[in-house]
Amino acid sequence: MAMSELLGQTAFERVADRVLAASSADQTEVVVLGTDSALTRFANSGIHQNVAERNAEVRVRALVGKRSGVATTNDLSDAGLVRVAERAIEAAQRQPEDPALPDLPSPLPVQPVASFNQATADCTPEQRARMVGVVCRLANEASLQASGACATETTELGIASSRGVRLYEQRSRASLLTVVLDDEGSGYAEQTALAVGSVDAEALGREAVDKAVRGRGAIRVEPGEYPVVLEEYAIGEMLMYLAYMGFGGLSLLEGTSFLRGKLGQRIVDPRISVVDDPRSSDGLPSSFDYEGVPSEHVDLIANGVGAGVVYDSRTATRAGRASTGHALPAPNTFGPFASHLMMAAGDTPRADLAKGIERGLWVTRFNYVNVVKSDQAVLTGLTKDGTFLIEHGEVTRPVRNLRFTQGVLDAWSGLDALGAERKLLEGWGGAVLAPAMRLSHFRFTGVSDV
Repeated sequence: MAMSELLGQTAFERVADRVLAASSADQTEVVVLGTDSALTRFANSGIHQNVAERNAEVRVRALVGKRSGVATTNDLSDAGLVRVAERAIEAAQRQPEDPALPDLPSPLPVQPVASFNQATADCTPEQRARMVGVVCRLANEASLQASGACATETTELGIASSRGVRLYEQRSRASLLTVVLDDEGSGYAEQTALAVGSVDAEALGREAVDKAVRGRGAIRVEPGEYPVVLEEYAIGEMLMYLAYMGFGGLSLLEGTSFLRGKLGQRIVDPRISVVDDPRSSDGLPSSFDYEGVPSEHVDLIANGVGAGVVYDSRTATRAGRASTGHALPAPNTFGPFASHLMMAAGDTPRADLAKGIERGLWVTRFNYVNVVKSDQAVLTGLTKDGTFLIEHGEVTRPVRNLRFTQGVLDAWSGLDALGAERKLLEGWGGAVLAPAMRLSHFRFTGVSDV
């Protein structure tokens, strides 16, 4: 039985027409966001929760002179759509004038992308349970317990405006993540994909179990500066925090971005290139943003040089540039966001990344990460679910988790080797595609009790 019950384009067109007809604002934008998501959670090697949500939200932005207001509803009746249009106008009329308020975007050509997978939309609870069952079986065979979540989601985004924008797209996503553990060790694995059939539960389970078994009997190592290998999970986390700290146009304009004054300058090793590419089939594609602007490939770090940031229409106007199609839903105080991050792969096989390290650390992932200094891209956090000592080029003994406090750009300037393989991981509002790295130095500032 097909599980997905999105509104569909015909219903979107009806909603958009009704709202635009009801609005007397100078300019009106209608955003229809439909979601059909399901989540199977497991713990102690058993499923304990299945949840599913279907919703359709209509978000109306009204411009009245130099004032703007937004109202939302999930009442899709004619009366509900009229009311939400009126509330958006009322909200605008109560706002102070904003001399810098830009017009709503004009329509631009949008090339469609393959953003939807029917098998993901049709995925049943039984299919998710079978994927979870594979992980739990592998954990049980190793006398471990597995926990985590398996999720499938389809969404639809429709944008229409009084300026002539009219776009509709369906998107899908599937993910499986697990933590496998006993009293002595833990292991982690995760995968995100457009198509649920691409998620390899067997491989994820084996990866997490292997980490947990090898993590038994962790020893303590003293804090300090070590050469490290950071797995894809750790690099993916750092990429998302870079997006948060400085890849957006608003943070650059407000001077909080680590890229302020550094565009065009070398900031990390020249082998490192990072892009935001919403259209790439290597990630979770989407062809336009929440303002209906075509999503563009943006070079963020090009061969180690600070190359650019992403813009929505408001920050683009302030910066005297064009929007790159990275708007979040209005209203928001965060500005545009790079949510389809991709780092170029290197040429070192993952299995060879520890070679050349006399004494260092292998880190699977980070947890409890926080920003210390946004304008310098300094983070702190803990290692988690698989931290090991590297001795004479080999991964040897498990070590207790450590706290790190480290500037990302400083660490990436000490790149020794870049992994040839990449993993697609769940990101903030999208996905992140990351390789592993070998770095010459990474500062650990404390030891965890666990």
